[in-house]
Amino acid sequence: MKTLSLNCMLAASLVLSSVQVHAQIAPARTLEQLKLETQERANRGAYPLAELDPEGAREALSHLNSLDHDDWAKAWTPVGDQHMQAGKALEGKDKAKAAREYEKALQYYLFARFPVEDTPMSEKAYALARQAFKQYARLVDPPFESLSFQFQGQTITGYLRKPKGVAKPPIVITVGGLDSRKESNAIREGEYLKHGVAFLSMDMPGTGESKIKIEPGAEKVFSVAIDELKKRTDVDASRIVVFGGSWGGHWSARVGFTEKDRLKGVVVQAGPVHEYFQPEWQKKALGNTEYLFGLFQARAAIYGVKTLDDFLAYGPKMSIKDEHWLEQASAPMLLINGAKDSQVPIEDLYLLMRTGSPKEVWFNPEGGHMGRSKTLKDEEIMKTVVVPWVVRKLKP
Repeated sequence: MKTLSLNCMLAASLVLSSVQVHAQIAPARTLEQLKLETQERANRGAYPLAELDPEGAREALSHLNSLDHDDWAKAWTPVGDQHMQAGKALEGKDKAKAAREYEKALQYYLFARFPVEDTPMSEKAYALARQAFKQYARLVDPPFESLSFQFQGQTITGYLRKPKGVAKPPIVITVGGLDSRKESNAIREGEYLKHGVAFLSMDMPGTGESKIKIEPGAEKVFSVAIDELKKRTDVDASRIVVFGGSWGGHWSARVGFTEKDRLKGVVVQAGPVHEYFQPEWQKKALGNTEYLFGLFQARAAIYGVKTLDDFLAYGPKMSIKDEHWLEQASAPMLLINGAKDSQVPIEDLYLLMRTGSPKEVWFNPEGGHMGRSKTLKDEEIMKTVVVPWVVRKLKP
């Protein structure tokens, strides 16, 4: 079946919306604009190309001839293939270099399916990304372990990694966002191991391998994950923090209320709370230039809807405010974001900050989504803000 271009998909999704709503949505980038913006972000190591090489991006973009999502996947997948082949060739010579090649392959495959697996080639790219991660995971030390459990009739899988030399380390459960996946997050989260902290990397509901329906109550999947950790003798499940970034922050916020007695804290980095889910915000936010492309497709996919009208109607049911949680006690919270976030309104941070239990806040007046800016990258925020706070909360 022929796939639709990114522009066509956006136009099709908006056809049932009103003229007034349509006028508030910025047009998608042209092919040349997309190529230029993608290369520019790769050159400066900016999201969502922070892990990709400028040379690899240049090669992939030279083969991109349309805005068709399958063509996008076809352009980026061969660069991942090159690194997979290099990894296999290096395994008998240098395992560390082989692991690095597999990690690069993973990142290119994940970008080939960005921002959502909605075509045959983008689905194939995500399958290749999981294969690359398995190759990477078996070569690194300390090793990864797949942790699986049942929830709503589905098998939920996360990646557990423990620091060496720590008999029962505390643990942070990390929740991916709208377009991130547990495989790449698990690599970045190796920073926790340096502090004697284990981590369990998970997809948020509705993304990656987690096909749980996005609805109130879906946060219980993380309660079951805590139950599974409680059964183990090789981690200290009395010391758990939950981290969520972007859409993942919505779930960490929910768990901060529902599991307050079993958590030492939660990090809510740019998490949607209430204003994000309101139609007026979405009408302004969809199609903004901070997001590279396919924002509506990615957001609609997790709700399981196709049209803008259905998308706008679905969102408000996810409001944490309307569930009357904000005034209740919660686990200790660290709230993070930038004042100029075009993805999640900064008002959602204010809502959490002004209600319920006392909160700690890291706020970048010049920051965009996640608090990042052209001079402050995600990695620096993680190392200097997130990890120190998590480690402090997990101390005995």
